[in-house]
Amino acid sequence: MKKVLSALVLLLSILPAQAQEKKLFNGFDGGMMVHTGYLSGSIGPDRIPAKGLPLGIGGVIRLHVGNHFRVGSEGYVSTLDQRGNGSYVKYGWGGILADACVVLGKVMPYAGLTVGGGSATTLLMEETPKTAWAPIDGTIYHKQGFLALCPFAGCDFIVSDVMHLTLKADWLNCLGRNVSAPSGPRIYFGFLFYH
Repeated sequence: MKKVLSALVLLLSILPAQAQEKKLFNGFDGGMMVHTGYLSGSIGPDRIPAKGLPLGIGGVIRLHVGNHFRVGSEGYVSTLDQRGNGSYVKYGWGGILADACVVLGKVMPYAGLTVGGGSATTLLMEETPKTAWAPIDGTIYHKQGFLALCPFAGCDFIVSDVMHLTLKADWLNCLGRNVSAPSGPRIYFGFLFYH
């Protein structure tokens, strides 16, 4: 993991110097995306099962290097409701990304990797709260940081030179000591503005 992060830092520090000499940077894009998907797994030392459809939102910003390479960052919040009583597993994560893309008429497929980190917050209640602010017995709360490796692939649908719709899928891998988190594919839909 340290080697991957070192390589990314080195790449990002070299690119600006080369870009000034060779004019490699040719624009940027950014926008917002909403997502869902299907996650399953277990949480905590008791391996409590957790699964379902997450809901979330976030965004991306990328600098275009040449005609087929982009670097930038992205960040998202994703909530997986559990037990139907207000319990949840919530992820907040982001990082540095690199991807490759190609324009084929009005579509632009791409694939890449995000390296970063985040935190997973778990709140599990045994019962449904009767009133607001009432204490509840048997409640579990835990927050834990993690390193993130998140491969992704998607496709932009080119509406105009300045606006694209995007559809992508990813798989967030939470890495760290004793990290237990449901995982699975997430599907994103959003809009991006190009310049």
